[in-house]
Amino acid sequence: MRFEEFELAPEITRGIEDAGFVQCTPIQEKALPWTLDGHDVAAQAQTGTGKTATFLLTVFSRLLENGFKARPNRPRAICIAPTRELALQIASDAAILGRHTGFSITTIYGGVGFDKQRHYLEKGLDLCIATPGRLIDFVKRGECKLDDVEVIVVDEADRLFDMGFYPDLRYLLRKCPSKNERQMLVFSATLSFRVIELSYEFMLDSKEITVEPQQVVVRDIEERIYHVGGKEKIPLLVGLIRNLGVERTIIFCNTKVAVDVVARSLVKNGIPAEGISGDLAQASRVKVLDQFKSGDLKALVASDVASRGLHVDGISHVFNYDVPQDPEDYVHRIGRTARAGATGVAVTFACEEYVLNLPAVEHFIGHKIPVFRIEAESIDEDAIQERRNRPRRTGGVSPGGRPRPGSRSGSSGPRNRARR
Repeated sequence: MRFEEFELAPEITRGIEDAGFVQCTPIQEKALPWTLDGHDVAAQAQTGTGKTATFLLTVFSRLLENGFKARPNRPRAICIAPTRELALQIASDAAILGRHTGFSITTIYGGVGFDKQRHYLEKGLDLCIATPGRLIDFVKRGECKLDDVEVIVVDEADRLFDMGFYPDLRYLLRKCPSKNERQMLVFSATLSFRVIELSYEFMLDSKEITVEPQQVVVRDIEERIYHVGGKEKIPLLVGLIRNLGVERTIIFCNTKVAVDVVARSLVKNGIPAEGISGDLAQASRVKVLDQFKSGDLKALVASDVASRGLHVDGISHVFNYDVPQDPEDYVHRIGRTARAGATGVAVTFACEEYVLNLPAVEHFIGHKIPVFRIEAESIDEDAIQERRNRPRRTGGVSPGGRPRPGSRSGSSGPRNRARR
């Protein structure tokens, strides 16, 4: 279906044109006829399939149809997301699709001060996109009341449950009008028991929609795996970025330490890069993401904090520098490319430390990842030389100043060499 087939308000149609949308994705084609007609929907949809536009178009249509004016501290619609990154991404999409509606839209999330967010609530919000914890803070303070809510959206419900937000979500939903007085939309990667339970308790005759549940990985992603030693991962990464025509890439690591090491190594090899992980201050994280989206950075190195909710156009490649420990994270990582009909390449490095995670990943996605041979030209010689030139610790002393096991501090005589 094409979007023009829906009887959408002119303000929304202009937003769709601004976004460059013409033809519906499968989830949009299946869900929009129900959601635009006012039905509650519980939908299973993979990342990158257009679900955000599905619920935003529904929210804007309902708010325009009802025509109420937002009252101070009483949002007309709420969208609950598990992470700050996802909330910010939804807000970015909403700014484009809702540009001509005149609606006030903002995000409410932790890690930043209350004052600015309180100011937006006091002015009156049409759409509040929030993480559960911070929204509950405002509700308990009496600075946000949910009795005017006309539409509730729960995005990435499975992720909310995994992160322990199920009780918080139920608390917020009980503060909203009864289910026959508002609309509710739930989107999840799986229609698990808890999602179904939520729909029975808080939704009115909800319609369950599933889009290709057997297809775990988006079809348009070319997957590759390289079996590589840990010491060769940086030279291989640099070589592939230079040789594969990478335009914009995200590199996922399993640890914060690896994020820092990889980001610094890329910069030393002339590739503009920054790293983000869970302990990075929110203001710094937003700044890095803005630089990445604007094209100032070619590579973003991230822990799994960014594997969901980050949508940047033109990500041609995703690199799993480490095989993820949670198989589901593999799907969400590589879902940062090939979004909304585009194609992309997902490259995974299986080193001696993390290769044991590979069988679980392949079992989860239901297929073997094609193994690629490492060609000589894929190993960047400059990166190898840069690694060799790194300062080495001498004297058998550990970083904390203690002699290393099996060595004598300050001695490198024949006896020690013989022992080695």
